[in-house]
Amino acid sequence: MAAMKSCPFLNKLSLNGIRQFAPLLMGKADTCPYMRQTYRLKSFLKGEQASAAPAAQAAQASSQASVSVNSTEPVPPIMPKDKTSLTGAAAAAAGTQCPFLAESPMTVSQASPEVQEDVSTGTKQSQEMSDGAKHFDYEGYFARQLQKKKEDHTYRVFKNVMRDATSFPKAFDMSSGKEKDITVWCSNDYLGMSWHPKVQEAVRTALMKHGAGAGGTRNISGNSPLHVHLEERLAKLHQKEAGLIFSSCYVANDTTLFTLGKHLPGMHFFSDAGNHASMIQGIRTSMAQKHVFRHNDPDHLEELLRSVDPSLPKVVAFETVHSMDGSICPTVEMCDVAHRYGALTFVDEVHAVGLYGDHGAGVGEQDNCMDKMDIISGTLGKAFGNMGGYVVGSAKMIDMIRSYGSGFIFTTSLPPTVLSGAMASVDVLATDEGRELRARQQSNVKYLREKLVAAGLPASHSPSHIIPIIVGDAQKCTQLSDDLIYKHGIYVQSINYPTVARGSERLRVAPTPHHTVEMMDDFVDILTKLWKEAGLELYGQKCPDQCEACHKPLSLPLLFKTEPVCQRSNCTYSSLQVKLLHFGVEEVKN
Repeated sequence: MAAMKSCPFLNKLSLNGIRQFAPLLMGKADTCPYMRQTYRLKSFLKGEQASAAPAAQAAQASSQASVSVNSTEPVPPIMPKDKTSLTGAAAAAAGTQCPFLAESPMTVSQASPEVQEDVSTGTKQSQEMSDGAKHFDYEGYFARQLQKKKEDHTYRVFKNVMRDATSFPKAFDMSSGKEKDITVWCSNDYLGMSWHPKVQEAVRTALMKHGAGAGGTRNISGNSPLHVHLEERLAKLHQKEAGLIFSSCYVANDTTLFTLGKHLPGMHFFSDAGNHASMIQGIRTSMAQKHVFRHNDPDHLEELLRSVDPSLPKVVAFETVHSMDGSICPTVEMCDVAHRYGALTFVDEVHAVGLYGDHGAGVGEQDNCMDKMDIISGTLGKAFGNMGGYVVGSAKMIDMIRSYGSGFIFTTSLPPTVLSGAMASVDVLATDEGRELRARQQSNVKYLREKLVAAGLPASHSPSHIIPIIVGDAQKCTQLSDDLIYKHGIYVQSINYPTVARGSERLRVAPTPHHTVEMMDDFVDILTKLWKEAGLELYGQKCPDQCEACHKPLSLPLLFKTEPVCQRSNCTYSSLQVKLLHFGVEEVKN
């Protein structure tokens, strides 16, 4: 690495770029005067033979080098041996100027926009200098970047909302400085547990007995029986040996995946294309090799796994319930494919815990496959109505993250109020009361989705509790959200890029057990009126040509047949078929 950094051409690349292409570049070390001189000097100081240094270390670098891919689109698992990929700027800095790399058969291809944004060149930096100034114009740069987001309607303006704990899902819009009554339709407090009497009482008692703060990190005065008991309770919920709680599930995902990628030798990650930013970040910064498979596609996952040495450590990372499209992954198939090739499974159940399964353990419990999930991450801040995140798994794996994960070690632990409230919520949702709440929520989701579709609004069908209403235009999506809250007291947040892809902007609706039929009827009527005023098209009910999962043909007659339209678990259209058949049977009975 030091030899490469000594080259005046290569040192124009980022450190990550050098690491990524170390095997290729070290193969040229013998022909580069800069790297050769550095190797000879190091070898002389160590008393080794200089001529063998570059070639001997090239193979070692090949096994240790790691690849970081920023794009969330599917990528080939292995690069062709005669090709590689550098960013356009990096290639200009190295390949077209260095006389030795210029003779290489290496082919340069354009990198993704996300990667190019990470590469800085002297030309770009000089453009950001103030006129006649010697220093970088920070404020001017910030202003230009913010203006770009405003122009493409991706600049976020937070709604100023104060929730009313006495009347969930009611709240107050404080944007004008005055209280205005509103109803919240987009909260991740899916079951309203944040205001449950037992949760409130647990928080109140903990505050009076133990105070507001934790007092430090888990290692320095911030550990308590409350932490230990909650971790044991969460491990029991998911039928695992041990658990570890974090300040958020973003931190839990990021820290766990980063730590695994950093410490497991020759690690390969296999990441679902729809994964959350926290998972992408942990994998990316670990510098381990990464392969991206198509969203919820176990066939593509197997294709990529098959290309990697079975003896190398591998982790397959995916979510059960996708937060933006409401899909549920084929959990059993994904886990089976991963284990067939010796990979661990890292399963994000953030939008599922509390909502699925007999005890609220998530999709894994619902599908009876928790034993196939090696590592499960969840949150205390959504259906459980508090805050914080956690991972559960084997005792040794959890102890590894506890001992090596900097995101866990170097941060203040959760306070006693949160721990007590979360414990109370987990306990409630594991009882008959929790099962009744889940049943009411699922009933409301079904009712609202059918009303939206009947009105001609493009509410996507999904087997989960999340209802995406696709707008497809950032400006109109934001306008709809603003008109709903400011004119009608209905709060649904617009979801624009980068949370979702451009052209798929949407309103994301999540009805709770506490929304009434009258509320849902009013919601549909008002949204339909605003939709027409915005010049957006209403849709007739339409069946897609084929299933997105298995690509089998679809049609309305096929959906009313008893033979499953798709063999994968949790398929959107299989769940729709079941509902249509049930509806038909009920009609016959009546």
